[in-house]
Amino acid sequence: MDLLEISVRTDGEAAEAISELFNRLGQGGAVIEEAPSQASRAVLVRTYLHDDEHLADKRREIEEGLWHLSLLYPFPPAEFRILQEDDWANAWKAFHPVQHVGGRIVLKPTWREHTPQPGELIIELDPGMAFGTGQHPSTRLCLLAIERYLRPGMRMIDVGTGSGILTILAARLGAAEMFACDIDGLSVKVARENCALNGVSAHLRLETGSLGDLDFGPEPWDMLLMNILAPVIIELLPLARPRLRDGGLIVLAGLIEPQVDGVKEQMDAVGITEIDRMQDGDWVMLVGRTGGGEQ
Repeated sequence: MDLLEISVRTDGEAAEAISELFNRLGQGGAVIEEAPSQASRAVLVRTYLHDDEHLADKRREIEEGLWHLSLLYPFPPAEFRILQEDDWANAWKAFHPVQHVGGRIVLKPTWREHTPQPGELIIELDPGMAFGTGQHPSTRLCLLAIERYLRPGMRMIDVGTGSGILTILAARLGAAEMFACDIDGLSVKVARENCALNGVSAHLRLETGSLGDLDFGPEPWDMLLMNILAPVIIELLPLARPRLRDGGLIVLAGLIEPQVDGVKEQMDAVGITEIDRMQDGDWVMLVGRTGGGEQ
């Protein structure tokens, strides 16, 4: 079946708002990639629709949503193009090179060649229509936080796993148990395939859902990641805190500067103390620790 690709080039808060719209209405949610040809911190926000009998209605709904958002956040008009099924399989591959993040992390698309160097942590990815290729600043910030804070033997929850990229790195660094989830079933399918590709499926649960509707077991966890939208993070923080042991860590990303204060207020309200903050352009990541436990 052919696909309609809808893409918007923008930055900052507009990218966040468009992503939320595409996550609600698009097939497979939003795909966010840095726009490498731009001098600014622009990103491309894409989504896809099946070319079926519902296409006209779905396209109109997205166009109306973009029009309303453009009144708040000026951005260029969306671009539309039809991808034939055979073209889709290769259309997005040109945007994904081998990437080096931090000192050791290497993100290698399955179709690229790379000669491993001593000490490198190689993550092979076939992202498809799932968020999490390492091109977006929020994903890179999360990778750096995991590299800095995760210790062998930790138990970790990854909320909004997308392509599974963060869970794969946690496994590479010795996490003993991982629970990854996403509200989008397509992302869970892609994450499951990527985890199998990297040989990290042992000690891993992958489920469709989120903090409010999944059983994470009776034992508290050591680390919890949420690389999603700021309003969703604020909503989920009261549910996240009970999942963590005292002294446990939480990594929150997908935030832009104007949203940080609201997230920080909710962290304080549920008993999570900020211990670190990283920034890449307009995008910010917060690391917090729950009170009362071993540091």
